[in-house]
Amino acid sequence: MRYQVPQFIDVEDKIFGPLTMKQFVYIAGGVGLSFAFWRFLPLIIAILFIIPVVTFSVALAFYRPNNRPLINTLEYAFNYLLHNKLYLWKAKDPTKIAREKQADTKTASVIRVPKLSESKLKDLAWSLDIKENLNPVTPPQQDTYGN
Repeated sequence: MRYQVPQFIDVEDKIFGPLTMKQFVYIAGGVGLSFAFWRFLPLIIAILFIIPVVTFSVALAFYRPNNRPLINTLEYAFNYLLHNKLYLWKAKDPTKIAREKQADTKTASVIRVPKLSESKLKDLAWSLDIKENLNPVTPPQQDTYGN
């Protein structure tokens, strides 16, 4: 028995012409608020309010920063601004810092040689052995007749 598998489940349906339901609501809200400003305020003042409202509603409907809806970005920004933040700071003892600086200056003049443990040495030898076996240098082969 065959089943139909839904495809494009992450794409919203276009309900109002080329607009999804969310886009339509954002645009309709912006147009409605702009109409209210135009109707109840003097024209010059209304234009000062209409331009940001229309810009914001179009941005909500179509602008997708980092391929996510703008409303999510705004929600994250408000949550960041309004919620408590936890800052951790670990203070160091000043005498310990001075001792670390002195130790650094003493060891800076000494050349450091990395230490190889036995297991690291075996791993290195094994990896070199494998690389050598992958690209062997072989002498020309003779055919079965000794030529």
